[in-house]
Amino acid sequence: MSLSYTLQNTLYVMTGGSYLHLDNDTVRIEVERETRLRVPLHHLGSIVCLGDVLISPALIGRCAEGGIGLCLLDRSGRFRARIEGPMSGNVLLRQAQHQAVSDAASTLANACQFVLGKLRNSRHVLQRGAREAKSEADSEALGAAVQKFDASLRAAAVADDLDGLRGVEGEAARTYFGVFQHLIRADRREAFAPSGRTRRPPRDRCNALLSYLYTLMTHECRSALEVVGLDPQMGFLHALRPGRPALALDLVEEFRAVLADRTALSLINRGQIGEGDFRVTEGGGVLLGDEARRTVATAWQTRKQDVLTHPLLEAEIPCGLLPQVQARILARSLRGETPAYLPYLHR
Repeated sequence: MSLSYTLQNTLYVMTGGSYLHLDNDTVRIEVERETRLRVPLHHLGSIVCLGDVLISPALIGRCAEGGIGLCLLDRSGRFRARIEGPMSGNVLLRQAQHQAVSDAASTLANACQFVLGKLRNSRHVLQRGAREAKSEADSEALGAAVQKFDASLRAAAVADDLDGLRGVEGEAARTYFGVFQHLIRADRREAFAPSGRTRRPPRDRCNALLSYLYTLMTHECRSALEVVGLDPQMGFLHALRPGRPALALDLVEEFRAVLADRTALSLINRGQIGEGDFRVTEGGGVLLGDEARRTVATAWQTRKQDVLTHPLLEAEIPCGLLPQVQARILARSLRGETPAYLPYLHR
């Protein structure tokens, strides 16, 4: 597989009232009619806008023509919309994808690979946490969870239907978040220990942070699938629903623990995110504050630059290219060029 990729930047616009417009193939950002930033479009792979941000029609059209993704989120980081240009990619690849989704055996086989990738990478995070734990109690709790994951991996490998596979994945997720607090430094645990996995809205600070990172990661995975030419809404593990990027959510699963969760843990354990960086809504939801979102976006961009060795390609690539590489591996498997899809397994 060719590795002729470039890791382009994502521009995050978070200041309310910002106005983005096209200026000689450059994005010019104005706030209260004052120019705050100029970014050449050829440096950008996508633009993510949070909250009340205005975008000129000319810039929208130029981004669509150039394949630059425009993603709109609300102030809490929830997905609003995505603006994209004409559908790209080989129609025969999408036909093969739709045929695979329509075939129960192919759907189960691909869904199984996404789940196995998620479980293996989650197990890796827990095992590393057990080795680096500062207390025996933390090490034992994480070690016990690793053993449960071993059983979950065996069960997932032999699941004979989607419901059974999803049940294994759900039980493993409960195990994972049941010990997630043991990955957090003891002096920050009271403020950030999650109460399981909660969303829409998240009910604690840790879940608020994770939800925001998962939203950013979903954007990356959806963009990668579209670049390859796959339909991001036709997935295998996640149920198909109107407007739901099921395949992007499938692809996210194998990256959650090693990319998003570890980024969240670094921000918490290093004190880059504090208790005061969150606000509580009237309904009891917990949301990241404006400045905290900037901190998280910066950390996410930095994480994407980290270089790792892809076990299948045996080549060094930046973390930010993982969705692109895995999308191409998936496309090859759907075209029948490889026997099966192989998820990314972190070492």
